[in-house]
Amino acid sequence: MKKVLMTLAVLFAASFVFAASYKNNTYQKLADEYTKKAEQALDAGEYALAEEYAAKAEENAALSEAYIKKMLAKTDCDKAMKDASKRLDYAKSIHADRNFPMAFTAAQQAYATAQESYDGEDYAAATAYANQVLAALADVREITPLPEFYVVRPWADTKDCYWNISGRAYVYNNPLLWENLYQDVENKQNMPRPSDPNLILPGMKMKIPSITGEFREGTYNPAKSYEPYNANR
Repeated sequence: MKKVLMTLAVLFAASFVFAASYKNNTYQKLADEYTKKAEQALDAGEYALAEEYAAKAEENAALSEAYIKKMLAKTDCDKAMKDASKRLDYAKSIHADRNFPMAFTAAQQAYATAQESYDGEDYAAATAYANQVLAALADVREITPLPEFYVVRPWADTKDCYWNISGRAYVYNNPLLWENLYQDVENKQNMPRPSDPNLILPGMKMKIPSITGEFREGTYNPAKSYEPYNANR
């Protein structure tokens, strides 16, 4: 009898804990129904029957608690998935796939895994992967694409040569990479002596080849602000 009373007290307290969220589920209704039957049996002195009903009430209350926790996790997951989807859409709209290819690819993969976890009702894992999407795209922003071409200017004004041009932040940010400019077929064709990398003339439209898959577009414009070239982006 004492065990029955303790079980009923616990079930009564639990019904208030979860009253605010998802209370009207099948398991909770059964728990409430068996609780009442246990109380009635107890009042009637039918202690064995009361204990049986209390056990069923306890079992369904546990199922109800698990269901409620799952639904609360789903609610949190729905928000995380929505936030991740919106961030991914924004990244697409600003061409992050070409300006931040590594981050964008990582975000796409994380979102795909999050969707798989969500479909499998593993909401904790889905939330974690959705948060990975946000983390991967945290530094993604709208930027001016790096230039694809550069028009050589007079040496006296800019000290333009393959070495110096390669070292500029919007080109390769490293003068040691100058041969990528010199070895480009189009650039060699525009040189007065293709065998002499030291001889480039003002007005020459120099191609800046992509060397790590970075997206490049247009001709360098000193009036524009460019992000420094980053081989790890």
